[in-house]
Amino acid sequence: MCYRTRLNAELEEVEKSFDAHFLEKERYAPKEEINAFSYAPYPIITDENSKEILFYEWGLIPFWSKDDSIKKYTLNAKIETLDKKPSYRNSVNKRCLVIADGFYEWQWLDAKGKEKQKYLIRPKGQEVFAFAGIYSQWTDPETEKEIGTFSIVTTEANELMSEIHNNKKRMPIVLREKDRGNWLSDMDYSDFAFPYETELVAKKC
Repeated sequence: MCYRTRLNAELEEVEKSFDAHFLEKERYAPKEEINAFSYAPYPIITDENSKEILFYEWGLIPFWSKDDSIKKYTLNAKIETLDKKPSYRNSVNKRCLVIADGFYEWQWLDAKGKEKQKYLIRPKGQEVFAFAGIYSQWTDPETEKEIGTFSIVTTEANELMSEIHNNKKRMPIVLREKDRGNWLSDMDYSDFAFPYETELVAKKC
C-alpha cells in the first residue's frame, strides 16, 4: 500500500520533470513527508491536459457518493479489482499521474509488527516521478463545490518490496518515465500490473 509519500523537490524541478506547469503555483510547498490521511490537496496531472499540474485531494470520492466518508477507504486502489469495485468502476479510464520524489514503507521486524523499520523508496534514475493514479470529480451536496479526488493504484509487490512491505506484499505502481503518456492514454490498465515494474532503491530512515 502507499499512505506516506515525499515531494521535497523545488517547484521548478517538478515542472521541468513533467514538462508541465502548476496552475496555482502559490499552493505548492515542498514536503519531506505527506500523510495520505490528512486528505490534503496534492499535485497531479490528469489525462485531460498533460501540461497542467492541478491540486486534487487524496482519497477518491465517486460522483455518486452522498458524502466524503468513503475517502478513507479509497486512498489506494488495487489494480486487480479496478473494474469490479463500485468506487473505482467509473474511474478506470480517468487516469492521472501522482507526483512524488519518494515514498515510505515500514518493514515488520516481528510477527505482529510491534517493531518496524522505516524505509524511503525511490525509482532509480528519476529524481521526480509519478505513481499511476485514477481520479474522480465529486460535487459536495452541502456546498455544491466540485472537488477533484484521486487514488494511487497498487499492484503485487516485486522482490524488493516483498522484503520491505512484508506484511501486505503490495506496492504502488511507479511508472517508468517513458510510460507516463501510456498510462494517461486508454492503454489497458492491466498492462501495468506486476510483473510491470520500475527499478527501485530503498534506504533505511
